[in-house]
Amino acid sequence: MGIRDTFNRVFSTRTETGEEHPNKELQTHYYKTTKDKAMRAVEELVTKEGFVIKRSEEDRGEIVAQSKSGKKILLVVSVITVKPYRTAIDFSCATETALPSDFGHSRKLTISLYKQLDGQLPYVGSALGSQLL
Repeated sequence: MGIRDTFNRVFSTRTETGEEHPNKELQTHYYKTTKDKAMRAVEELVTKEGFVIKRSEEDRGEIVAQSKSGKKILLVVSVITVKPYRTAIDFSCATETALPSDFGHSRKLTISLYKQLDGQLPYVGSALGSQLL
């Protein structure tokens, strides 16, 4: 990680995962499951973590959730089937705060959600998009 990445990480109120993210922990995770099972697992996990699901669109593979109490957090989860029994999951987590930083809260939450999903679903790997397409 360079200086710019470190600066953006420190002074940010949001975290987004992606295929080519510089932080390995925040790269897209792939699971050996169907989209339906992955959606249910994410919905259960998000609810257990204290979020209210505002919208869940199974045909689009998108879940939007908001925190019930504490810090105001908006969480958007994308669940995409790449191949049969290869499903990618990405998170976008934004924290509402008056300060220019959430002090890494959104990043920690995203990493925690990935770790819990890795225990629930058969984890295949991270950043496998080029290999699967």
